[in-house]
Amino acid sequence: MNPQLSLRYTMALGACLGAVPAFAAGLNVGVEIPRLDVAEYHRPYVAMWIERPDATVATTLSVWYDVKMKNAEGTKWLKDMRQWWRRTGRDLSLPIDGVTSPTRPVGKHQLSFTEGSNPLAKLPAGEYRLVVEAAREVGGREVVTVPFKWPAAKAEKLNAKGSSELGEISLELKP
Repeated sequence: MNPQLSLRYTMALGACLGAVPAFAAGLNVGVEIPRLDVAEYHRPYVAMWIERPDATVATTLSVWYDVKMKNAEGTKWLKDMRQWWRRTGRDLSLPIDGVTSPTRPVGKHQLSFTEGSNPLAKLPAGEYRLVVEAAREVGGREVVTVPFKWPAAKAEKLNAKGSSELGEISLELKP
């Protein structure tokens, strides 16, 4: 490739990306779905949200459920994630672009969120909790919380661990 053309391409690409800060604050969430030794296994429904100290929901980050069921029947079991459902789920019109997605298999899953973009677009400075709730058909229900301050003053990684339906929950804060 011609070096001048390469430089022009690089500069044009940089100009296009210029609207996005190079070091935008954000958070990464890690959710582990553990392998369970049970006779009948179903992937869990999982909801992740950020709540204020008074337990009101600041924003829903992600909801994993059976989105492909005929006639949207997968939404029928969202109420099994009781905390999320009572605090905000029943008031939402699902599916939500960029928030809802299919259930996930056993393993570790990573999600990234950037300040200024949905769902973190309007999150004011303060004390919060990341809440992850999982419910599984013919299984249990579990809620794991990770307290944090927003925006992060420094890069930080926080962890919590579930005991049955959830494994390790990690929260990486980026200033």
